[in-house]
Amino acid sequence: MSPKLVLRQSQSLQITPQLMQAIKLLQLSSLELSAFVERELVQNPLLERDDPDDNSLDIVQSDDGPSPSSDDERPDWTSDQLETSTQSVADNLDTAPENVFPEDTPTGPATAGLGSINGAGLDERPDFDAFVTREISLHEHLSEQMTMAITASDDRLIATMLIDAIDENGYVQGALEDFAERLGAGLERVETVLTTIQTFDPIGVGARSLSECLALQLRDKNRFDPAMQALIDHLELAAKRDFAGLKRRCGVDMDDLTEMLGEIRALDPKPGRGFSSAPVETVIPDIFVREEQGGTWGIELNPETMPRVLVNRTYYAQIDRATLSVDEKSYLSEQLQSASWLVKSLDQRARTMIKVGKEIVRQQDGFFAHGVDHLKPLTLRQVADEIEMHESTVSRVTSNKYIATPRGVFELKYFFTAAIQSADGGDAHAAEAVRQRIKKLIDAEDPKKILSDDQLVQALKDDGIDIARRTVAKYRESMRIASSVQRRREKRAAMPA
Repeated sequence: MSPKLVLRQSQSLQITPQLMQAIKLLQLSSLELSAFVERELVQNPLLERDDPDDNSLDIVQSDDGPSPSSDDERPDWTSDQLETSTQSVADNLDTAPENVFPEDTPTGPATAGLGSINGAGLDERPDFDAFVTREISLHEHLSEQMTMAITASDDRLIATMLIDAIDENGYVQGALEDFAERLGAGLERVETVLTTIQTFDPIGVGARSLSECLALQLRDKNRFDPAMQALIDHLELAAKRDFAGLKRRCGVDMDDLTEMLGEIRALDPKPGRGFSSAPVETVIPDIFVREEQGGTWGIELNPETMPRVLVNRTYYAQIDRATLSVDEKSYLSEQLQSASWLVKSLDQRARTMIKVGKEIVRQQDGFFAHGVDHLKPLTLRQVADEIEMHESTVSRVTSNKYIATPRGVFELKYFFTAAIQSADGGDAHAAEAVRQRIKKLIDAEDPKKILSDDQLVQALKDDGIDIARRTVAKYRESMRIASSVQRRREKRAAMPA
């Protein structure tokens, strides 16, 4: 044994930063992609936003360098991909002065003096929509009532902490003992302040449980009698549709119990949800599918979700002619390479999305034409094999992407579903289609002949679907459909006497 030098030749896969960026862009949602491009526009001086409607971004042609709008730097978008635009539906508020103000006032018509506002006539009146204030939050609404109902400064401090602990549904999150210990106050005092808060609008706010929330609303309606209290204390029996047990505990007959349950259903289990909270993010489809002549389907990218940038080579040529140090030239070259790669990556992302979207629509043609009953089993590998891409690429493209169809907006992952074998040896059935078939069977069942899970299995086998009983139970529970025993109790109670 002796030390020696040996030369070996081997191959290894090296993922460059540019390739990592391209992979990352594939899995970004439209909002994440927009934020990423915005950061690149700020950091890279050679990137420009390609906005045809913004004349301020036009770049003058230079004799010393190629035009920044040359075809080799722009993504190769097809005209069909750029024709579609999304129209948002806005609420049209009639804010004309004659509708906002009374028709007549002691001094004459309410609109008489509006023509002289800032020298403008009625046709140039100010936009009243611009003065509409934002919606008040639940915490602000409760705080306003607190300043009127609670005067002691110590109690206001307790009330402020309790209000801050109320979630968006109107429930207090946390134990009162913890609040009392943190504030150095007595537990009884904290409970007294909470009792005051529970009288605030909306009724039911400040509760610590569903039972307490419903009880507060019933007390406000003067309907919290002993029978109703017994019903509130045994809500778990109502959830199980155990009406016989509820009648025994409440001491009422079926008619009274049905009326009491109707009152419970009329209450609001989440009294705080009527106030503004975190803004709801609207789903923006990345792909549009529309039916064309001849029964075919057209696929288009949503241009609003595809940021378009280009490389400003005119600016690069001007800077490159200047006297630069080695480090400055290296930085400029890196920025040019980064900008060019980003443009190509965005173009490749768009092409890949179109390719995957077309294959999904081709595979699920029956769903688009006839509905969910014709949804076929589909895997990522099937799509990847058809478009000659890797399965991981298809997975990234379909993550956090949405497609707008004549049947609604769906996540691309929705169309990938497990297969349920056919009982007669035919084509397999999609799991989502089987779930919908189970729901239809249950919706159409006779109240006097409730279908058990075993009967559902047999009905599905008669339709050519080979499925196990535990799978039927799993699908039924995933759709929040009660068991046959609970459905029987509920439907019998709903039947006329």
